[in-house]
Amino acid sequence: MTRSPGDPGPLRWARYTLGFRLPEENRDWVRHDLTDAGWRGRILVRHLALMIPICAVLALLPASWGIRVLLVALVLGSSTFTVLISANELRRARLRQHRLIPPR
Repeated sequence: MTRSPGDPGPLRWARYTLGFRLPEENRDWVRHDLTDAGWRGRILVRHLALMIPICAVLALLPASWGIRVLLVALVLGSSTFTVLISANELRRARLRQHRLIPPR
């Protein structure tokens, strides 16, 4: 897979996923990430990159396996639903964070 110009690389991508602002040199990549086709899917991938480790820790809590499965399903399902219904607002906030003009 080829890297696009301004691609932040794995470490910066992780920081971007956590909500930090990328440097100016990655501005075109951020614009592409948040405005080109498939931007909702990329928001969902970033969300899952954050939630899967959290769900793995929750799955290790001391409880019966049924409770752990239900807890992970509840946390992952509800957080994913929340991200999906607020994707437009999340995108606008991230664009403003990087000093880009959000689409109407």
